[in-house]
Amino acid sequence: MTSLADLSAVDLVSRYRDRSLSPVEVAEAVLQRIEAWEPKLQALWSLDPAGARAAAAESARRWAEGRPLGPVDGVPVTIKENIATKGVPMPVGTAATSLVPAAEDAPPAARLRDSGAVILAKTTMPDYGMLSSGLSSFHRLACNPWDLSTNPGGSSAGAGAAAAAGYGPIHLGTDIGGSIRLPAGWCGVVGLKPSLGRIPIDPPYVGRVAGPMTRTVADTALAMSVLSRPDGRDGMSLPPVEIAWSDLAIDPKGLRIGLMMEIGAGMALDPEVGEAVTAAARLLEAAGAVIEPVPAILTREMLDGLDDFWRARAWDDVERLPESDRAKILPYIRAWAESGAQRSGLAVIRGFNRTMEMRKTAAKLFGSLDFVLSPTAPVARFPADWASPVNDPDKPFEHIGYTVVWNMSEQPAVSINCGYTAAGAPIGLQIVGRRFDDLGVLRLAKAYEDRRGPQRPWPVL
Repeated sequence: MTSLADLSAVDLVSRYRDRSLSPVEVAEAVLQRIEAWEPKLQALWSLDPAGARAAAAESARRWAEGRPLGPVDGVPVTIKENIATKGVPMPVGTAATSLVPAAEDAPPAARLRDSGAVILAKTTMPDYGMLSSGLSSFHRLACNPWDLSTNPGGSSAGAGAAAAAGYGPIHLGTDIGGSIRLPAGWCGVVGLKPSLGRIPIDPPYVGRVAGPMTRTVADTALAMSVLSRPDGRDGMSLPPVEIAWSDLAIDPKGLRIGLMMEIGAGMALDPEVGEAVTAAARLLEAAGAVIEPVPAILTREMLDGLDDFWRARAWDDVERLPESDRAKILPYIRAWAESGAQRSGLAVIRGFNRTMEMRKTAAKLFGSLDFVLSPTAPVARFPADWASPVNDPDKPFEHIGYTVVWNMSEQPAVSINCGYTAAGAPIGLQIVGRRFDDLGVLRLAKAYEDRRGPQRPWPVL
């Protein structure tokens, strides 16, 4: 029998509607899962059982009266801790931050609350969100539920781990270079980085988005029906538009899909990852898609230039802190950020301009393609206490080549599980679509999900 904690959001809403299940029962089951597993997983911060139970009871009353607030009323959710929720401080992963309660919900959190979601907790992240890791100077070390000795990835580390562990069906993360898709790939879940501006966010920044992490494509689509609603606080948000998020049907026949196995810079591709992604492409080819190999579009200069730009950006934040607070930052991140002081203004501008080159090369690539497939990450696992798969602050972004390009080009990209290594680690397939074609990306992900065959059981701790 499937535990209530493992039911999808789509199933939960259906059962709330026919009154065969209550949000109170579900919230209790998820809280029991968290109580049992969280001492090992360490994915959450600011867990609020009393608030969750109260919100679930209110949702149960609304469903009983036939007046749910929205599509996810009564669905348990978690929210990454750098997304403001009223009354809860945002440490942004670092002990250097003063803990001041947020004055109001940020746009993505507000949309979930407005729709009646049961907010369980915030999820953990590394210092300033600048690691693909569960390592943090403020939070306990988050681990991957598939293997506690390995890393969940990041920076949406706690969100990825919570999704794989069944801490409810919807988890909200953020992504500026792969921070949703990388942990989604390493934790075996679905993680969508939408088009820039599709989900209003505060504060907005170049390439920065919020997005859902779930166990199924349908749950991601359900979350998007709520999260994509407009909010005037984001000056980079897209104009409101009606999108049929629940219509996930697509026939792959005739779709022109590029297969990008090499990205052009960074870590070498692990053969097991390459084999799984190639097999996924062949599955879509068998369904009628036209698969064609495409060349790498990232260069060493692009990746290093972005590193220069981000180091200077980080130093702008860190330099303002008193030394007593600066000393609390994770040493890896402090060393990386402080090196930004040695970058010249010209080097930083050139670094930023590399993001424009990424946009140009991505646009040229999609001139003749509907979608691109690639690995989500070049490797499938790395130690839990490492800051990144390379674990070297002088080489911080060797693993984000497959993901970061699409942040800078503002295109939607989703990671979905496409297999496992011999050791049992999940492998992520990335599906990238044309700018603004978020629904198309989810449709192709659903087409693959329907064809990939049975998945391994979710981990049990």
